[in-house]
Amino acid sequence: MSKPTVDPTSNAKSGPAVPVNFLRPIIQADLDSGKHTQIVTRFPPEPNGYLHIGHAKSICVNFGLAQEFGGVTHLRFDDTNPAKEDQEYIDAIESDVKWLGFEWSGEVRYASQYFDQLHDWAIELIKAGKAYVDDLTPEQAKEYRGSLTEPGKNSPFRDRSVEENLDWFARMRAGEFPDGARVLRAKIDMASPNMNLRDPIMYRIRHAHHHQTGDKWCIYPNYDFTHGQSDAIEGITHSICTLEFESHRPLYEWFLQNLPVPANPRQYEFSRLNLNYTITSKRKLKQLVDEKHVNGWDDPRMSTLSGFRRRGYTPASIRNFCDMIGTNRSDGVVDFGMLEFSIRQDLDANAPRAMCVLRPLKVVITNYPQDQVENLELPRHPQKEELGVRKLPFAREIYIDRDDFMEEPPKGYKRLEPNGEVRLYDRLFRSPNPEKAEDSASFLDNINPDSLQVLTGCRAEPSLGDAQPEDRFQFEREGYFVADIKDSKPGQPVFNRTVTLRDSWGQ
Repeated sequence: MSKPTVDPTSNAKSGPAVPVNFLRPIIQADLDSGKHTQIVTRFPPEPNGYLHIGHAKSICVNFGLAQEFGGVTHLRFDDTNPAKEDQEYIDAIESDVKWLGFEWSGEVRYASQYFDQLHDWAIELIKAGKAYVDDLTPEQAKEYRGSLTEPGKNSPFRDRSVEENLDWFARMRAGEFPDGARVLRAKIDMASPNMNLRDPIMYRIRHAHHHQTGDKWCIYPNYDFTHGQSDAIEGITHSICTLEFESHRPLYEWFLQNLPVPANPRQYEFSRLNLNYTITSKRKLKQLVDEKHVNGWDDPRMSTLSGFRRRGYTPASIRNFCDMIGTNRSDGVVDFGMLEFSIRQDLDANAPRAMCVLRPLKVVITNYPQDQVENLELPRHPQKEELGVRKLPFAREIYIDRDDFMEEPPKGYKRLEPNGEVRLYDRLFRSPNPEKAEDSASFLDNINPDSLQVLTGCRAEPSLGDAQPEDRFQFEREGYFVADIKDSKPGQPVFNRTVTLRDSWGQ
């Protein structure tokens, strides 16, 4: 793949206009200067939940930039907290990345593969007098840490000798102490205005079975101690993450500068995707699942990629949406309507048309022969002849939507009058900002009680009986629908509404 020509001052490539991405000129400059000969990025999720729509942006940024500049991307699980991690999440994350249309370089990687090296580096910091074992309780450690306006104070255990720290750390490793009894901390600066540099925890005791390493370890490295060194081991050139990690960058760099790492990755931060009417907190998403407010992580009302997939969103629509919103450093809230616009645009161009009456009302055409059936041929798509035609039977008995009939019509009513199974999914939350409420009760109070309606007895044209899971259609006058990937059976598809034909929320 040839590398694009970029003007770093304008962030514009020669040729067709491309979405704004402030990282493009940075990467181009690094290649032009010879700082790097190949771009290596990574997508490093923690396997403690399913991926959500916010992760889609990170996936598109990391994989997309690597593809654009002829580089590679690693998929690495930063699996430092076995108590919250599960193989189910690992499998789902791998599936979602592939579904979006991306392939990682080499085998799937795990931070736990580097636990031996991280342990050795921790010992090096102890020997250099830059790490110590601390016996403060969590409550005491919080008190000693200080606040945003007041500096912290040194732990009484901070000045232990190197020999003492090596001994205590070895005993932690050997499993002599219960969870939470001691931690290993980096010795940096308890008076730093950056709270992340106030002697951060490197290791904590946790007697837990790990999904990759089994029972080999009873101490586990903290995320901040693991992340940067894992990037260095893998030769990551551009460590791209969201803005909430900006204040962690000095710590990321401190560890790299004080350890004999094989590379020195540079961290860059971009604004995370904040989508209104949507929850992306893993804790709250898990609460919705655990308390059965939804039917699992892949419920079509969830903001997870698995949920969007079941709802009928296409990989292309999500990738195009992430391109449309651009990549910058300005936090803001994106309107859900932009995502719906992207899927409508995709399905309008590609989804076959079909007839389905959701709330049927039988109509008898009394002057039509009782036993006669005509098979009408209609195009499967108005602009795509290559999709062929479908046959629609017309007979004495037909079905119309109940809304097309009224016994006492108002003036100007243009539909029928005397003498003259589907699932419907809507937005899960009523509030544009459901995550604003930290209180669980308030957050749950925002749930839209009409987010799921199940309709039975719907009448559809015969061709829909052959629909396969994930086949998408435009039900004329109704919206875009998908045959559910889990609930559909051979000859008995169950359809989920992906999106209405037009935005009705903004009215």
